[in-house]
Amino acid sequence: MNSWQGINEFVAVAQSGSFTQAAKRLGVSTAHISRQVTALEEKHSTKLFYRSTRKVALTEEGQVFFHHCQHALTGLEEAERAISNLRDTPQGLIKMTAPVAYGEQFIMPLVHDFMRQYPEVEVQMFLSNQTFDLVAEGFDLAIRLGKLNDSTMMAKRLTSRIQYVCASPDYLRQYGAPHTLDELKQHHCLTGNSEYWRFLVEGKERTLKMKSRLNCNSGFALRDAALKGLGIIKLPDYYIADDLKQGNLVEVLPQYLEAEEGIWALYPHNRHLSPKVRLLVDYLNAHLDSDNNAQ
Repeated sequence: MNSWQGINEFVAVAQSGSFTQAAKRLGVSTAHISRQVTALEEKHSTKLFYRSTRKVALTEEGQVFFHHCQHALTGLEEAERAISNLRDTPQGLIKMTAPVAYGEQFIMPLVHDFMRQYPEVEVQMFLSNQTFDLVAEGFDLAIRLGKLNDSTMMAKRLTSRIQYVCASPDYLRQYGAPHTLDELKQHHCLTGNSEYWRFLVEGKERTLKMKSRLNCNSGFALRDAALKGLGIIKLPDYYIADDLKQGNLVEVLPQYLEAEEGIWALYPHNRHLSPKVRLLVDYLNAHLDSDNNAQ
């Protein structure tokens, strides 16, 4: 038996806790995963998993084996990256993720331009507002917005955003404009993924739980609701910059405006950026910064 046979399947099951999820991750059948893991157990005369109808868990021997397999696979990845570093032309797969709306509007057009410039580069993009585990899911790169919570990742700031509180002129004529945060609580507010809004009060961050007339996880939908006079929104500049310039929306409570937030490229701490990923990060950095400065 090949020494590496079954290792990828074993690690995938250990990371996902499921034969079915491991099969989906590797793009093979569940039966194939089961055969490979069973063959691995037979080869080493060791039970690697406790199996039940509800749960798959590592045995003590499986935990030890998993720990060493992870190091071995990391070493293999580093070896492949080392070979890639010797190539003059960036090539191969970049697996990455980005938030849906921002990814569609800003990241993917630049990725497409990058792929035209480097024809041998392939990209597997997951547009999702879910925060993936980059190491466990095998991602090379993630685009994240705002504050970063994961200190185990390396981060490069690509550009920045500002979140504005605003409403339509019709709404403000009907309900008036709030002048304090306490007044804001009495208004119809339209919220997104979080019902909490952050503000800067005398240099310190203050978080308020908003009374929401509409809750929706789409910035474009919230913008449309605000334009139709349904309430007050708090959205990043890339959704509403043109509306503010044209007077379709009016900023309120500018004295409590938050400081700029970063838009980041994240990659696993234990990985050296391959040339193709580094080139893409630098490309995004240059063009996003340029677009931001042009606004």
